[in-house]
Amino acid sequence: MTSGDRILGMKISEGDRVVFALSFARMGDAIGNSILIIVIPLLTAQLPAPLFPIPGPARVGVLIAIYGLLAALVQPISGVLIDRTNRHKLFILVGLAMVAIATFGYSFATLFESLLGLRILQGIGFALTIPASVAIVTIVTQKMTRGGSMGIYNSSRFLGFAIGALIGGYLYTTYGPNMAFYVGTGFIILAIVLVQAFVKEVEEPEEPRDDPEVPAGPIHQEENAAFEGGKRTLPGLRGLGFISAGIGGLAFAVFLMASAFAMLVTLEPQFNIRLHETAFAFSIAFSTLAATQVVFQYPIGRVSDRWGRKPFVIAGLLLIAPTTAALGFISTTFQLVSLRFIQGIATAAIAAPAFALAGDLSKRGTQGRQLSVVTTGFGLGIALGPLIAGFLVVYGFEVPFLVGAALSLLGAWVVYRYVPETVEREPGARSFRWPGRR
Repeated sequence: MTSGDRILGMKISEGDRVVFALSFARMGDAIGNSILIIVIPLLTAQLPAPLFPIPGPARVGVLIAIYGLLAALVQPISGVLIDRTNRHKLFILVGLAMVAIATFGYSFATLFESLLGLRILQGIGFALTIPASVAIVTIVTQKMTRGGSMGIYNSSRFLGFAIGALIGGYLYTTYGPNMAFYVGTGFIILAIVLVQAFVKEVEEPEEPRDDPEVPAGPIHQEENAAFEGGKRTLPGLRGLGFISAGIGGLAFAVFLMASAFAMLVTLEPQFNIRLHETAFAFSIAFSTLAATQVVFQYPIGRVSDRWGRKPFVIAGLLLIAPTTAALGFISTTFQLVSLRFIQGIATAAIAAPAFALAGDLSKRGTQGRQLSVVTTGFGLGIALGPLIAGFLVVYGFEVPFLVGAALSLLGAWVVYRYVPETVEREPGARSFRWPGRR
């Protein structure tokens, strides 16, 4: 496709085509995975666990955490391999294939330990897929449209989460868990087909190259020099050359965002009892956050292209703190849905600007390993959020949510203190542009 091709009468570039193709593939993958998020906690309660004599919520936390932990451990390695081989598409396809095999395998599981092994396979597959996908989006976009492009990519993921959660709740209630696993596998296979058909391999030169369209203004040159000059360095990151203070701070923000909204997963049985819900009713509440993300991520990402990314990340963390704390004190399904809606706005304000800002800060030829740090933060949040919730809930239903809220406030301070801004707002900024436009 050339820069003059049209879809629905609108002119789009090669970068646009890649962004949209990856977004639709990510949506199919997310549908398949989010079906499991609803079904696995319920299935875990039914299967014996001879090697794990721990409470049910803790087992669910372990099962969900092992997925994120494996993803977090493998993503930096896959990021380095992606940079060295320049085989982004291959990593995406292999990762999706591993996730599909594991999803189908759940239908044969008879022990908790079987579920654990399949989650490990899924986590490794996820770790191969995500850094490669985010790196491609970064490579084919420019700074002035990157926020919108990341908004589209992340919105597709959360749209998949919303749809998959509803499908998972309905299939489990109506047909049982196996049908949910079969349908989930089908959606992941669809994602493989989309990537194979519409995403070409992207070659990236090793030499760093500045963005020609948006040079850094004098304000941000001075600010970035202060950050990179060692005046503000995150503790523990000295000596890790490819992890700057900005990248590390954004990874921490994304980690807190993911852990805050993922806490709900482990406590599904407790919420169902507390609110007298069914699995399908819980899936509606769970998917509310994802649906809200879909609505708000792209507009917020586009605004961050013009107004700056850092303020949105800070505001999102400040908003997610009270809404997370309030989850521990709800008594009706309406309250749960309302709080998940507000959480959706908060996470939309964090996700697209944070990934776009990480893309701005990453150096050409090393996007895979640098962006893998931020995607690892997301994976760790998905892992540790449910795990923390599963172990803290024994001290009181509200305790996990209060801890999550406090950490979100800490995250807002870390971003304010350590993460530089990369977008300088100028009078007469250019009007709306399609994502990926060069």
